[in-house]
Amino acid sequence: MRHGNQNRKLSRKAGPRRALLKTLAVSLVMKEKIKTTEAKAKELRPFVEKLVTEARKGTLASQRIVTGVVGQTAGKKLVTVIAPKYKDRKGGYTRITKMGIRKLDASPVSQIEFV
Repeated sequence: MRHGNQNRKLSRKAGPRRALLKTLAVSLVMKEKIKTTEAKAKELRPFVEKLVTEARKGTLASQRIVTGVVGQTAGKKLVTVIAPKYKDRKGGYTRITKMGIRKLDASPVSQIEFV
């Protein structure tokens, strides 16, 4: 049974879905604001917030965990620039803003950004 297993599949198998989340996370960390579909933004939010929580610890082990997920450059920016801003915040590091409907395929578009 699938009780409690309610992740969005995003029309992909597990490997491509993980790769999509990683690339979206890298884009969000590097640009600090991206525009994507609503479903992808809602799936990306907990993924990125867990990375920020890990990066806030500031230990070498946590730096290696974050760098292993998002890569060297994005991991370094996450640990040195983004995480210190949220040192006193207990959670909720991102904000999702609905932007309307995309004309091409009528999918709802949202913007996800760091607060």
